[in-house]
Amino acid sequence: MELDPRYDPHAHEGAITQAWLASGAFTPPAEPRGEPFVIMIPPPNVTGVLHMGHALNGTLQDIVIRYQRMRGRDALWLPGTDHAGIATQAVVEKKLYAEEKRTRQELGREAFVKRIWEWKEEHGSKILEQFRALGSSCDWSRTRFTLEPHMSRAVREAFVRLFEKGLVYRGARLVNWDCVLETAVSDDEVEMVQLKGTLYHIRYPLAGGGGHVTVATTRPETLVGDTGVAVNPADERYRALVGRTCVLPFVEREIPIVGDETVEAGFGSGAVKITPGHDPADYERGARFRLPIVNVLEKNGRMNENAGPFQGLSREEARKRIVQELEARGLLEKSEPYVHNVPISDRSKSPIEPLVSEQWFVKMRPLAVPAIAAVKSGKLAFRPE
Repeated sequence: MELDPRYDPHAHEGAITQAWLASGAFTPPAEPRGEPFVIMIPPPNVTGVLHMGHALNGTLQDIVIRYQRMRGRDALWLPGTDHAGIATQAVVEKKLYAEEKRTRQELGREAFVKRIWEWKEEHGSKILEQFRALGSSCDWSRTRFTLEPHMSRAVREAFVRLFEKGLVYRGARLVNWDCVLETAVSDDEVEMVQLKGTLYHIRYPLAGGGGHVTVATTRPETLVGDTGVAVNPADERYRALVGRTCVLPFVEREIPIVGDETVEAGFGSGAVKITPGHDPADYERGARFRLPIVNVLEKNGRMNENAGPFQGLSREEARKRIVQELEARGLLEKSEPYVHNVPISDRSKSPIEPLVSEQWFVKMRPLAVPAIAAVKSGKLAFRPE
């Protein structure tokens, strides 16, 4: 939407308000009542234009801010836009490849950052123009962007204060990793998509001979990162194997067979591989049994030095090669079609890779406990319930 630069959606407000006051329908208080009232607009991303959700949210805020002004309060509605780092990077990368068939690596960091700023200047202004066209009664003279120097300084100050209070901390945890954008993404940026896959039944030879244990998995490419095998201790088929070890194919590492009640005896073969470095459930299971974490993937989705003979392959190539090698060694018992949910990055549309990475986290308990107490006591009420 292109707006006439001379257009001011609020130019008529003064005349209408004066006429309304003259009618006697509303009498403002002589002095402002109460503390100043401020709404900081949840800043929309500069990745495109406003959508219906923004229109609804903005309308509700506008109603509240105008109502408070009518009550005589000093009311400020502060506008702004957000840099939306990951989302903006994804959009600019797609545009770069679609128009020039180039990647950000080929363009170079400095030139790519320049493209992102150009995108922000173009789309950030469109968003604010749309808000103006909706009649939003913001104080446009105070418009802010999250990467302005003084805004960034305020963020750093707030972060340091939270750190000093022990509310933010750094640690290695399993995160949702986007191998295309090479960044962690939050849970709400991951979409579970039902896809057709394959369930592979793989034989792990028992250490010392005497047979094998068959595990079922949809991800044979992470096999080289296994540090254990789990069975349900109540499953008669495997009860005698709990406490023994088996030999991991290709890397010849001995790993323990453990009894875990969370294993579904009716799923697949009834025995599952434990890969703490590449699966959320296995991460917790590995912690319970104090199993080591072996990471077999680089952050770009290629197999690393822990993958043995498969180092350097992409995770897709590694899956094919490992399945072929298992068949050649007689270790692939069978494979069958299997429909399952696969986590997909909302940003790059590529499969999410659970990966252990050092990240910053917020300590939620001190924040959650008083919030929960406020709801239970009735001090905070949800409408509708």
